[in-house]
Amino acid sequence: QVQLGQSGGGSVQAGGSLRLSCVAYGSHYVHFCMGWFRQAPGKKREGVATIDDNGRSTYADSVKGRFTISGEEAKNTLYLQMNSLKPEDTAMYYCAAAYSVSCGYDELRDDGRWSYWGRGTQVTVSS
Repeated sequence: QVQLGQSGGGSVQAGGSLRLSCVAYGSHYVHFCMGWFRQAPGKKREGVATIDDNGRSTYADSVKGRFTISGEEAKNTLYLQMNSLKPEDTAMYYCAAAYSVSCGYDELRDDGRWSYWGRGTQVTVSS
């Protein structure tokens, strides 16, 4: 059984930066497709970024050039570095993992493909 433990997040002014972390317990990190999703109040959960076990990443158009997803195999840890934050980035952010060879736009757009979820961490960006 895999458990995902999240940390990071918080409140920041527009233009600022935050980093989210997600540790995978219970299985070896490199067999996963891993990703970050977010859900704002009253909105559907949306994919932010994915990364496969070869380090290939996929991003939502809304965060390209501002967010970076990365992984640290030795620590079984996934990161999301968020720069140039905007008020519209305000949401609950979730890390997710799936045993999947495919780890691109299909996975980014379909949260039903993911087997394991973190509990979420709040990110609030003020203008």
